[in-house]
Amino acid sequence: MSSEEFEKLQEIYKSLYDELKLMPEKALGCHGEELKRLVRNFDERQGEAEEVLQGMEEELRGAPSSYRNAMNAKLRLYRRDLGKLQRDLKASSPGSGSSKQPMEGSHYGIYSSQNQQTTHLQSQRALLLQGTEALNSASQSIERSQRIATETEQIGTEIIDELGEQREQLDRSRNRLVNTGENLSRSRKILRSMSRRLMTNKLLLGVVILIELAILGAAVYLKFFR
Repeated sequence: MSSEEFEKLQEIYKSLYDELKLMPEKALGCHGEELKRLVRNFDERQGEAEEVLQGMEEELRGAPSSYRNAMNAKLRLYRRDLGKLQRDLKASSPGSGSSKQPMEGSHYGIYSSQNQQTTHLQSQRALLLQGTEALNSASQSIERSQRIATETEQIGTEIIDELGEQREQLDRSRNRLVNTGENLSRSRKILRSMSRRLMTNKLLLGVVILIELAILGAAVYLKFFR
């Protein structure tokens, strides 16, 4: 079926019906107070069955259309069987002939006297069913909240792990930057050293050129002017 709650109520009704269907036969051998107790017990169980059927009707209104016809047919069958049991119990009496009529009158009187109590019990059962539905709704809400909290915790854990990985990446990047800075410092020192050597070489080259020019001038002077 489409409704798990409908199936649960159906099982409860079947259990009550199995108990109710034995009572008309028991009433045939009962008299006086014993019969009154049997009728009172029948009324109580019948009231419970009616409340269960009402709950099934509420589930029927919220069921999908594809399941609604089958569920409605079952409800009609259950109500017909329940009404038949009530008629069977009313028709049951320990005597026959002329003694049957007084017993039936007494039987109807018992039903009338128990009507108010049955109505009270039915109202209490209705409140109990409403409380059960509210409790089920609250339980479902709690379950949804727990699922959301679990999902949120999982997401938070994943975020923390991701942040940890990003921190490690930043630490590695910082270490690489520090190493790069050290390498740059060493490179600058090397470049300054090379620059000093280049200047020194230039000076030495200039001195050598000057000396060569002086020697060349001296040679020219000595050759052509002396």
